[in-house]
Amino acid sequence: MTSMKGSPSRQPQVRTQDIGDSDLTYLIYDGQGPTLMMLHATGFLPWLWHPIARALSPACRVIAPYFCDHRESDPEKDGLDWLVLARDFAVFCNSLDIQSPCLVGHSMGATVLTIAVARYGLSPAGMVLIEPIFLPQDFYRAQIRLKDHPLAAKSIKRRNHWQDEPEALAYLRARTLFKKWDEEILSLYVRYGMKHTDESGLELACSPQKEAALFMGGVRYDPWPLLPQVLCPVLILEGEHSENRPFIDLQKAVSLFPNAAYRLVRDVGHLIPMEKPGEITGVIREFFQLVPTVRGGLPEAEKEKFSSALKR
Repeated sequence: MTSMKGSPSRQPQVRTQDIGDSDLTYLIYDGQGPTLMMLHATGFLPWLWHPIARALSPACRVIAPYFCDHRESDPEKDGLDWLVLARDFAVFCNSLDIQSPCLVGHSMGATVLTIAVARYGLSPAGMVLIEPIFLPQDFYRAQIRLKDHPLAAKSIKRRNHWQDEPEALAYLRARTLFKKWDEEILSLYVRYGMKHTDESGLELACSPQKEAALFMGGVRYDPWPLLPQVLCPVLILEGEHSENRPFIDLQKAVSLFPNAAYRLVRDVGHLIPMEKPGEITGVIREFFQLVPTVRGGLPEAEKEKFSSALKR
């Protein structure tokens, strides 16, 4: 990928792909070079990748699917298993005849990509995993109910009505979660992450019930045994102030991937792409410029060089 910057007016096409028993909506940015797949976090949407995808797409084709409402789910009945989402992603790639893609995922998206590669035969050129959700293994062994899941129980109570976009923007700006967001991405969240209702107001496109079902599905399948099976180069990014750091051991995850490096992103929390899109664009570009030289796997003597190059 070159260092070209995308035009501010560059817009994706919105398409739908049949994956057999369901349809997936996705954004596609035409470009020359490899295909870059981007998968979003729980409860969010592909449009939040827009500033990053726009900047990268002249040098590659960017595809970003939407994983929220393409399947029926119930947060009271175990939610939507991320193993199912991983299978859907693999079928989606095969349906579009995508070979050796570059993969970027955030939070849920990062975990789903990892499962898809290890379980369903995807062979990516490399992966950038931003704050992947690799929970302590005890979480996957427990039978967690909705009321006991810290994120699902909170998300299902999320506010879900605003009179108009100005009211929604004012509300979001007052919330700690959104205070450090890039202004363009915050506007994209209101424009595409909310929808007009028959009652002449706005509500979340990914409803609180759907978001809670996704959170519940995240504890149904343990990804840890799969990490040694992911042979492509992997870069894991972690936010310096992420609330996940006390209980998600991403350094351990790096040690289990055969060909991985770790980078701490300073002065940011869990929502790294929303808070620092410019920096993350540079990290993604740099990583996939290095990847062709290590695509076949690295001998032990070269792994430290690869890791050092990615930490610069």
